[in-house]
Amino acid sequence: MKGSKLSARRAQSADRGNVAEFLALRLGSELYGVPLSHVREILVSPPLTVVPRAPHDVLGIINVRGQLITVIDLKARLGLLGDRPLQRPRVLLVPGPEGELLGLSVDEVLQVYRLAESEIEPAGVLGGNVAEHVAGIGRRDGVLLILLSLSTLLGGGPS
Repeated sequence: MKGSKLSARRAQSADRGNVAEFLALRLGSELYGVPLSHVREILVSPPLTVVPRAPHDVLGIINVRGQLITVIDLKARLGLLGDRPLQRPRVLLVPGPEGELLGLSVDEVLQVYRLAESEIEPAGVLGGNVAEHVAGIGRRDGVLLILLSLSTLLGGGPS
């Protein structure tokens, strides 16, 4: 029974054409997605060291297996400052400019969405200063997922 469900799911994916995988995450009450291929690791709120005079969206640094990593508050970077503060944030490790690892602090990590090209709409429908960081809008099973462009968001990393 289990094998037949998996085979049916694979056949359905093959019918949809090219598929991209996005890690869904929550920032406040909104759902966002980042390309799964760029997420190196997901951490549960590691101890954070605050850096004096850091930009407003830099929470501080963390030590991951001897490597110091800058942690960016993704809500602050996107201008979503009105939301409630993080209780047990997650940190996504992603490549930044020049290949350095950066941490992105998010409220919650949800699941992986496999989206076909036909399920992704261009970002042109958005306005405001967040639009430059949006690669598109994913639609799947009644869920809208704002797909973020890591290259513009982090200033030179992968998109």
